[in-house]
Amino acid sequence: MRLSSDELVLWQYGIVHLNVTIVTTWALMLMLVIGARLITRKLVTGAPISRWQCTLEVVVLTLKKQIEEVGLRQPEKYLGFLGTLFLFVASANLCTIFPGYEPPTGSLSTTAALAICVFVAVPFYAIREHGLRGYLKNYLQPTFLMLPFNIISELSRTLALSIRLFGNMMSGAMILGILLTITPFIFPIVMSALGLLTGMVQAYIFSILATVYIAAAMRDDGA
Repeated sequence: MRLSSDELVLWQYGIVHLNVTIVTTWALMLMLVIGARLITRKLVTGAPISRWQCTLEVVVLTLKKQIEEVGLRQPEKYLGFLGTLFLFVASANLCTIFPGYEPPTGSLSTTAALAICVFVAVPFYAIREHGLRGYLKNYLQPTFLMLPFNIISELSRTLALSIRLFGNMMSGAMILGILLTITPFIFPIVMSALGLLTGMVQAYIFSILATVYIAAAMRDDGA
C-alpha cells in the first residue's frame, strides 16, 4: 500500500520526475479555472439567475460571512486567497468519489505547499495593511523577551497546518483501502460517504485556520 501518490512516478528524466500528485494537482487547478470561467462568463444582476450562479453566490457569501466572523473586516480583501484555498482542498477531497483517484491532499508535499502559501500570506496582508514596522512589532508583544517564542510559534503552526491535513487525508485513504480488502461491499460505501464529509470538514478547518492566522497578524489595526 502506498503512503501517498508521490510514490507513483509517471515519468522521470534524471532528477526530474512527474508523479501522480503533480498531475492531479494541476488537473484540479485547471478544472477550477475552467469551471470559474464557465460559471462567471454569463453573470447577471437581476432575476432570473442560473443554478450555477446561485450556487456560486451561496459559496461566496458563506465564505465572506465566515471570514468576517473570524474578525477580518472588509472580507473582500481576503476572499480571493482564502476562497481559493477552501475550493482547492474541498475539490481535491470530493473527487475521491472517482475510482482510482488519489487526492493530492494525501501528499505531504501538497499540504506543505499550501501551508507555505498561508505562511507567506500572513505577513503579506499584515504588511500591506500597516507596514513592515507595524507587523514586526507583533513579534515583540507583550515583551521583547517573547521574540524567539513568537518566531517559533509562527514556524510551528505552519508545520502543524501541513501535517494536520496530510495526516487526516492519508489515514482516511489507508482505512478505506484496508476495508476494501476485508469487506469489499458494504463498509467501503459507508466509509466513502464518511470520507466525503471528512474532506469537506478538513477544507473548512484549513481555510478557517488560515483566516485566524491572518486575523491575528492584523490585530494591531483592530481588524
